[in-house]
Amino acid sequence: MIIIIGNQKGGAGKSTITMLLANYLTRERNAKATVIDMDYQQSVSQKFEKAKILENEEPYQVIAADLEQFPQMAVTIKRNKDHFVLIDLPGKLDDDGLIPVFKAADQVICPFSYDEFSFESTILFSIVLRKINPDIAINYVPNRVKAKVKYETQADVNEQLVKFGRVSLPLPDRIDFARTNTLFTPLAIKPMVAQLFDQLFTEHIFK
Repeated sequence: MIIIIGNQKGGAGKSTITMLLANYLTRERNAKATVIDMDYQQSVSQKFEKAKILENEEPYQVIAADLEQFPQMAVTIKRNKDHFVLIDLPGKLDDDGLIPVFKAADQVICPFSYDEFSFESTILFSIVLRKINPDIAINYVPNRVKAKVKYETQADVNEQLVKFGRVSLPLPDRIDFARTNTLFTPLAIKPMVAQLFDQLFTEHIFK
């Protein structure tokens, strides 16, 4: 299964959620997973390399790659149907290299924030994605949600997003998320992360 983690807006939390999901799948579900880091900053790849210094056994592999490399990689990926491949996408839409990635994906996790700029970027990302892959399932994850966000704002944004996909449980704005790496999820946030992915695993995304 190919799961892309993407949004047009940079800083939406794509890389962190990629690691959280990979940690969950391998640690909590004993599943096989590989992360393909296509984000320009390649923060997942960098954390993976730093984790190697600790000489712990890596629960999954992280491969740094460009969008142009995906068509060749897709042949191998599709052979492993019992394997989860998570792709951390760059925060942009103006690259034709995204087209084969969008077409090949089975699921999308789209992190976003409850602010105007993030909402507009998320809608544009969804429109383009749906045009390229009309049948793909989009799973929106409200990320870094602040306590002061008005309920009316959340309700209005969710109402628009459910026209494209489903809105999952939110993740709060906590400093602990920044401590996530490719070896572990911080204990302080592990319960809320598990609740989110348990919901996706049992109700929708991983069936």
